[in-house]
Amino acid sequence: MTFFIDAKPYPYALPENKPCLIVIDMQRDFIEPGGFGDALGNKVELLTAIVPTVKKLLDGFRRLDLPIVHTRECHKPDLSDCPASKLQRGKAALKIGDKGPMGRILIDGDPGNEILDELKPLPGELEITKPGKGSFYATPLDEFLKEEQITHLIFAGVTTEVCVQTTMREANDRGYECLLVEDATESYFPEFKRAALEMIVAQGGIVGWTSTCDKTLAGLEQAYGKR
Repeated sequence: MTFFIDAKPYPYALPENKPCLIVIDMQRDFIEPGGFGDALGNKVELLTAIVPTVKKLLDGFRRLDLPIVHTRECHKPDLSDCPASKLQRGKAALKIGDKGPMGRILIDGDPGNEILDELKPLPGELEITKPGKGSFYATPLDEFLKEEQITHLIFAGVTTEVCVQTTMREANDRGYECLLVEDATESYFPEFKRAALEMIVAQGGIVGWTSTCDKTLAGLEQAYGKR
């Protein structure tokens, strides 16, 4: 029997093998005052607002014993994995590697690069550090998913139109079936989020599907709750 999540542009069929939740970059540098997002002049409170929904999604996956991957965008302390074009671009008050209120901006190991306390990975959940926007570039993500025979990915995190959409497009090109949870993702620019969601489901789901947290959890419960 095939189970589905009520989604756009049409129901998302769930696999026999378990789908994986990928939570993108829910880290202090992007979400809290004093981090990189704040230094760019963004309203970080827009991203903070989705934290309870992401937590609800995580709790649902954990309850059903479904796999979870967390990502953090960050760089080595010597910035050897940060291209000059990325390092120099923009007019941020603080650039990557500069010292801010939470340590050096987007540097692995500094406090600002940590995942928010309420969303921290639990033992057994994979945490991936990534030097780029997409989660497949220069990371072990694809290898992990293939080893676990995972074919379906459900996404949450920030920001919708940058790291989240980039990862979904990378996954789509690799043959994964992708769904984005609309109320568990956010952008500093609401109009960018709306456009990204429309792009994902356009032309019959050219990149994938979208749904809500409650609909996603309801579908997962039906499919995997009694196994």
